[in-house]
Amino acid sequence: MSEIIVAYWSGTGNTETMANAVAEGIKAAGGTPKVVSMEDMQPEELKSCSSFAMGCPAMGAEELEDTIVEPFVAAVENFCSGKRLGLFGSYDWGDGEWMRAWAKRMDDAGAFLTNEEGLIANLEPDEEALEACRAMGKALV
Repeated sequence: MSEIIVAYWSGTGNTETMANAVAEGIKAAGGTPKVVSMEDMQPEELKSCSSFAMGCPAMGAEELEDTIVEPFVAAVENFCSGKRLGLFGSYDWGDGEWMRAWAKRMDDAGAFLTNEEGLIANLEPDEEALEACRAMGKALV
């Protein structure tokens, strides 16, 4: 089975924790996960993937981080059509508007989302959120 990349950006470690749980789900379903920070890869590395996941916490007024994640996502948006995609992230305020907007953006670009509105956790993900991340990973395999 080919490698499934879990690309993320994390400011406090909460989204990184979620990325690792997604990877646990991928592995449990027989896949080979590769967890990598968006800072350490180029978006084009996802072009050949049939499925992958991306994670980013809510920033500012419920938006994607603008120096690393936004340019990364803009590039992926150009080639995600037909690919299975999981979106996840943590937040400290608001109601998940950043994730709904991100999910709509990827859906409009033609991606098949594992969770229609993405997967969010308030602050540090609890066991319920981590289990949802593992389920997302399984759905990507």
